[in-house]
This record gives sequence, C-alpha cells and structure tokens, in this order.
Amino acid sequence: MTGARTSWSVVVPTVGRATLPALLDRLTGDEEARPAEVVVVDDRPAALEPLDVGGVTSGAPVRVARSHGRGPAAARNLGWRLTSTPWVVFVDDDVVVPAGWAAAVEDDLATAGPRVGGVQGRLRVPLPQDRRPTDWERSTAGLEVARWATADMAYRREALEAVSGLDERFPRAYREDADLALRVRDAGWDLEVGRREVLHPVRPTGAATSLRVQRGNADDALMRRLHGRAWRERAETGRGRLRLHLVTVGAELLALASGAAALLARRPATRHRAGAAAAAAGLVAAASTLELARLRIAPGPRTRDEVVTMLWTSAAIPPAAVWHRLRGTWRHRSARPWRPDPKALLLDRDGTLVVDVPYNGDPAAVQPVEGAREALEAARAAGLVLGVVSNQSGVGRGLLTTGEVAAVNTRVDHLLGPFGTWQVCPHAPDAGCGCRKPAPGLVREAARALGVQPEECVVVGDIGADVEAAHAAGARAVLVPTPVTREEEVAAAPHVARDLAGAVDTVLGWRRG
Repeated sequence: MTGARTSWSVVVPTVGRATLPALLDRLTGDEEARPAEVVVVDDRPAALEPLDVGGVTSGAPVRVARSHGRGPAAARNLGWRLTSTPWVVFVDDDVVVPAGWAAAVEDDLATAGPRVGGVQGRLRVPLPQDRRPTDWERSTAGLEVARWATADMAYRREALEAVSGLDERFPRAYREDADLALRVRDAGWDLEVGRREVLHPVRPTGAATSLRVQRGNADDALMRRLHGRAWRERAETGRGRLRLHLVTVGAELLALASGAAALLARRPATRHRAGAAAAAAGLVAAASTLELARLRIAPGPRTRDEVVTMLWTSAAIPPAAVWHRLRGTWRHRSARPWRPDPKALLLDRDGTLVVDVPYNGDPAAVQPVEGAREALEAARAAGLVLGVVSNQSGVGRGLLTTGEVAAVNTRVDHLLGPFGTWQVCPHAPDAGCGCRKPAPGLVREAARALGVQPEECVVVGDIGADVEAAHAAGARAVLVPTPVTREEEVAAAPHVARDLAGAVDTVLGWRRG
C-alpha cells in the first residue's frame, strides 16, 4: 500500500437484488483492509419489511436505511449523509467485488492529491465467449469506457458537501453520475480513474428493455438545461441518435399527414402530389428504421429472437425517444442548479414547538418551548413558509380522539402560528402506514400543500425519525436534541442545533449561502 491510510465508508443503494448478501460479504470481509462502515439504502417503493442482511459475516458494521423508492440518486444521498468518513465509495448492488478490492480502494485514496474530489474504479463487463453479444449486452459493456459511473466511484466528503450531493431530480440510474461529476469539477475539484476493478455482470432483461431505457432522453433534457449544449463533450459521453430519431419521426408524421391529405383530396392532381409525398416520407422513415435495425443486428448473435426483437424495437425507439425528450424538455424548462434554497420549514410538534406532554389531548397543557415564537417569526420574516408534521399515535392506540388532537393543534396555531399546513399521522406504530415518521408521507404531503418541492423543505425535529423522514422525502433536516433524543441519533444527524432558534439560523444560513 502506498501513502497514508484514510478512513472511508461504502454506500450501496439496492432494490433487494439477490446479489446483495454476497456483495456485502466481499465488501467487508477483507481482514487487511475494510471500510469503516457500509450503509445499505433500501430503495424498494413498498418496503414494509426490513431488508435482510443477516447473512453477512463481516466485522465492519452494516447499517440499513430506506429511501422509499425515490431512485438511486436520492438513495445515495441518504447513504452518504449517514456516514462521517472523509471518503465515501458508491457501489451498485449488482457488481462483483474481487478479492483485494478494499486494499485497492485504500491505495487509490491514499495516492489522491488534496484537490482530487473523486476516484473512479475500473468496470469490467464479462461478455459471453461462445457467441456474439446481444444488443443489451453490448450496451452494458459500454460501462467499461464510461466516465465517473457510480457503480464504483469514490468521492471526497468535502466535494459532496460542496455540491449538495447528487441531484435527486434524476430518477433513474442514468446521468445522475455524469451530472454529479460535472458539478464537482465546476466546484474546483479534480476527478481521477483509480487502479481498482470490479466486475459488472449483465443483468437479465426482457425484450422491451431498449424501449424502457428511452426514458433517459428526459434526463438528457435536464442535463442540457443544467449544463448547456456542450454537456456531452464535458461529460465525455457519446453523441446519441436523437437527431436521427427526429428525422425518422418527422418523416413518419409527414407520411401520415400526406396520406391523410391524399385520402381527403378531391382533385386528382392534389391527391397525386399528396400520395407521392406520403410515399417519399414513408421511404425515408423505413430506410432510417431499417438502418437502425441493421446497426443493432449486425454485431449481435443474429438468432431469430434477437432479430425479431431488434426489428420491432427499432421501429418503436425513435417515437419513444422523441416523446421522452419533449416530455423532459417541458418538465425541466425552468430547472435551476441543485440544490434549491430552502423555501419551507416543516416542524415536529411535541418536543420541538411545544413541551412534550405524552398523548396530550388538553389544549390548556400546551406550553411553547423557550424562544419558539421569536424563532418562528424570524423564519416568516425571511420568507419561509411553515408547516407542522406530527406523529400522533395516541389516536391509533385509542388514547386520544382526532378531535382532541385537533383542539391541541388549534391551540398551538393560536400561540405560534399561523402554519400553512398541518400534517398529522394518527396511526399506531405497527399500522404499516406510509405517513408515520420516519416514512416520508407527512413531509411529502406538507410540501404539496405548501406548493413547494420536498427538496425545498427543511424538517426540524427532536428525534431520529424526524431526520429520517426528511431524508426519505428528499428534504434536509436539523435535529434539535431534547432529553428524549438518543445519543446515536445525535451522532447520526448531519445537522444539529442547540435550540429552535439555532435551527432557524442554520436554515437561513443555507439561504444566504
């Protein structure tokens, strides 16, 4: 090993693939070198049962968090913010880590200069040796030359903090890594390719996969909006075929329009001209489609199933690509650089706004915490909109009525309000709902009610569930500890304030920054 040893953690976003247990064993099983911690972020949309990592036999701690189906960018953000090491290594849940990988990571990090913000691992995609690779296999093999892919990418914590992590508006495992790399470079950091390697096997897939991946054209629209026309050159990615797809779709539309005109024309000359235009446009569309099919079929195995799949998907890809690009262009027409300034402050009720009285149904027992009114007025004066997100399991336990909860909330609103929205979960802890913190439901509904995006919100609370709910929804969080806050919750929180006024000052500091 060269250079000084440094501390690092691993973040693995997962959708529960069967490859995960073996990966975790390999990540942490090296006696000579291992990460300080592995954070597995379960991104299954409806993950009600905890992810089972009980088969892992490593000595390094493995923590499991949930990002509730918000995509790999959001999952990675949640994961790295739960760590505290100087370096964070992002690893996909379907890669194969060879023996000695951890030691190679430490070599890469030890030799990184002070202005190196990220070090990429080399990806190797094993292809079949007894036949030509399929279209999907060749597409996956492109990862070998891709730059800054987060299948194995180490980032310095300072660099991630400087750019607020990954842009969570990228919902797929596509372009979010290129966007992050460009922003890290723009912030003044260098990126390098390390010497370590991992294998990235080709995942099993269906015949329509090439159509599904056309959704990435919407992400390309976001990349162009954020990084300009030259983003492909800066990100070191290929040109793509969008222009050719536009030609194909344009010819198809012209053929349809001309054909309709020919059918409706009353004069023979007009009908003839329209028919000729339809035929010419149809030939252009057919030639373009067949050329795309040829390019995909020629290097492949040329089996009957592969040829049939390439033919019909080559006909469907151009309109799908153009549709998703138009959709993305419209959706991201006003997108601004990540991360937006906070616009909304979402506050826990008991222990944060008012003194915690367990299962309180009496408005007369409501007592604001010290300095609450002044802190909230400062937030309002700065232009923040305010809301409350509160678990009230006493209703689900039969200890309170919804009327009693509403009466207490009305009293809090009278003393500390007005609040733009009240979002309350009445369910018991074992109800399995999606609203009870640490689930993201209350935060998402509060953001919707206030007319902002979750990433424009900051949640302030006194326990780890408040912080987890914020992160799961894509919001930031500030923990204000009380006597009921556990030490491990304080240690895990990215931002901690002494009191509510300090939390508001932190949020206003982010706006000024």
